[in-house]
Amino acid sequence: MTGAEAAGAARTMGVTRLAVDLPGRIDLAEARRHLEAADWLGTPSEPPADRPGVRRYLTDLVLPLSTPGRPLEFRKAALVDLGPVVDRGSSLEVEISWQSATMAPLFPVFAGLLLVTPAGLVLEGAYAPPFGEAGMLIDRAALHFVARRTARWFLNRVGAELGLEPMSLGREPSPDR
Repeated sequence: MTGAEAAGAARTMGVTRLAVDLPGRIDLAEARRHLEAADWLGTPSEPPADRPGVRRYLTDLVLPLSTPGRPLEFRKAALVDLGPVVDRGSSLEVEISWQSATMAPLFPVFAGLLLVTPAGLVLEGAYAPPFGEAGMLIDRAALHFVARRTARWFLNRVGAELGLEPMSLGREPSPDR
């Protein structure tokens, strides 16, 4: 199935696919330690009874919006669930989901995977926009931007905590300079 076919199938099911990545160097052993003790994410909360092994944290998700000289953030209290860290040898996988901590029917619910590799982080999954079919139309027109921006902020937060060293975008200086 192609990416376009998968996106079409997701829309038919009332969800939208979401994938963001953050390239950089990361030590898997260090990342595992931080993911297994993830109190840095927020206040530990009672996990769902029907999902053994899941850890839940009450935290804020942030939508960063900026104009020149005026940083602006919208914050929303959320419940973030992390599954057990699964070691795949050359990568780590963690099931992850989040939902609004208040007024939940008005906000999307996300479920997916956090993939940690020596070359960076990937967050992929799907979210269900609120309001059914009307919500899917609004999402296509404008709100997918909000979801991607929030997911990118979250991935940057995780990367900072896991010790991700960002990839250099420029050329390395020569030794004689």
